Amino acid sequence: MIRLEDTYRHKGQRRELVNLLRKKGITDEGVLNVINAIPRHFFFESALHSHAYEDKAFPIGEGQTISQPYTVAFQTELLAVKQGDKILEIGTGSGYQAAVLFLLGAEVHSIEYQPKLYERTKKFLPRLGISINFYQGDGSKGLPAQAPFDKIIVTAGAPVVPHSLLEQLNVNGILVIPVGDRNSQKMLKLTKVSPTEIMQEEYDNFAFVPLLGDEGWKSSK
Repeated sequence: MIRLEDTYRHKGQRRELVNLLRKKGITDEGVLNVINAIPRHFFFESALHSHAYEDKAFPIGEGQTISQPYTVAFQTELLAVKQGDKILEIGTGSGYQAAVLFLLGAEVHSIEYQPKLYERTKKFLPRLGISINFYQGDGSKGLPAQAPFDKIIVTAGAPVVPHSLLEQLNVNGILVIPVGDRNSQKMLKLTKVSPTEIMQEEYDNFAFVPLLGDEGWKSSK
């Protein structure tokens, strides 16, 4: 079993990362505190530990990445997580974003398209004391069996906003999703102000791996 060790050096690197995120405009102290608390290097292969606190995305296998810390902080800040929120995460990946949501007090339901990543992260997160609900399947269709949700966060780039996700939101619920082409997406925050009315806010461009599935991109395989 891999030994999980969080040293003074790692903690210092996290403080530096949090200071950088503040300079880049992240203001939610709850989000910053959680990022400061989570040993991000635990989510990396040991050979890449020296890169864990750089503000960059890194490959985690199966064509997926662990998102840039700024991206994680930005999406989480838009989500405005409250204690007890029932949140659906589309794209479990390494589990880092799910850990952030869990430590903010959310009830997290996370679905991963890639079976190998699903199996790996399902075994790994409990070792950190992170307790979420894991699912494997097509996240573009949401998780109707567990709906409705207070918040939904999508950690892959979509060609359009999946209708299923909006349907599975509570009234006053928030969906944060990057939408665009396969290379660049605009971050959207959609608030369901009534059963038939959606308020949309647009933010900066980001670059995510593609959201695969029936209401996302078709697999290139």
